Amino acid sequence: MKKRRGAQAETTRTAARRSAPVKIKRSTPTRKPRARVAARSVSLPKSTARSAVSVRAAPAMSLRGLYPAIEPYRHGFHRVSELHELYYEESGNPAGKPAIFLHGGPGAGSDRRARQFFDPQHYRIVVFDQRGCGRSRPSASLVENTTWHLVADIERLRKHLGIERWLVFGGSWGSTLGLAYSEAYPERVSEIVLRGIFLLRYAEIRWFYQHGASDIFPDHWEAYRDAIPVDQRDDYLNAYYRRLTGTDQRAALAAARAWSVWEASTSFLRSNPDNIRKWGEDQFALAVARIECHYFVNRGFLRSETQLLDDVERIRRIPTTIVQGRYDVVCPATTAWDLHRVWPEADFRLVPDAGHSAFETGNIHELVSATDRYRSR
Repeated sequence: MKKRRGAQAETTRTAARRSAPVKIKRSTPTRKPRARVAARSVSLPKSTARSAVSVRAAPAMSLRGLYPAIEPYRHGFHRVSELHELYYEESGNPAGKPAIFLHGGPGAGSDRRARQFFDPQHYRIVVFDQRGCGRSRPSASLVENTTWHLVADIERLRKHLGIERWLVFGGSWGSTLGLAYSEAYPERVSEIVLRGIFLLRYAEIRWFYQHGASDIFPDHWEAYRDAIPVDQRDDYLNAYYRRLTGTDQRAALAAARAWSVWEASTSFLRSNPDNIRKWGEDQFALAVARIECHYFVNRGFLRSETQLLDDVERIRRIPTTIVQGRYDVVCPATTAWDLHRVWPEADFRLVPDAGHSAFETGNIHELVSATDRYRSR
């Protein structure tokens, strides 16, 4: 669920004048907007109520695009256990501000375009493939593969690269992992940029894999539904898990394709055929479906489904931007709003014309704008 590997997206600034995303924040901006709507008060929980939430329309502007494509100046494998080796790479400025990109899934692996969310003149950009996916080895392995193994891997990689503190950037499952890591090691985090918030709560998993998103994408839902016999459809998650972890390889691959393509088909506001084809490739589908289902059946290996919200106090003072597509079907905006309610200090950007993917125009604009704001801190 999760930041999804997008296909072709705009990579240059758009000349056309458009309405910029809605910005939701706690204080009045210093620069007066050309167009605004009246602020409205929202009652926050007593523990977080500090001021009214300001809702305004920002002035029209040219939207930011991705930075130009670059190649890594260093890459390799880092062994984190007797079984697992992680692929990692560094791009940009070796003496720049460190930032780590956390991909989605879990199990989706990193995208070459991940490097392009950061100014390469200012950032030392670290990208890696989490256990069992992408170029990390072994592929699709569920052994020693939990949220806390991944959190420990990030910290091992930080030490291996000799980095004191870094900006943590993650979307979808990457937002989950980014929160988990930052709450475990707040002293190692300089800033946080999150997108498409996923907190691994039961309602979020049920919405996408049992009933909810199915009402919005009924055409794509049918293939996901039909991969499971009628008498097992009261619990799709466990029905898929049995197939993905069973001994019948043909059944596992068929289930993996149905699972993976369902997610890819819903990740963009406008369906992206290239993304769907990529997620339907055998090895990619097998890795992402097996690992996602493994994590979701086990509820992310969290101590409770509210753990990431409960532990916000540990990171409350870290400068943070939260970007959320209004029409995100994979990770609905209500989850990001719940995070905003307990963390009003974070800069919350609700993109009015975007879905789930990081590579949609409005999401790109807010994510690149965030890393630009943080690059000189």
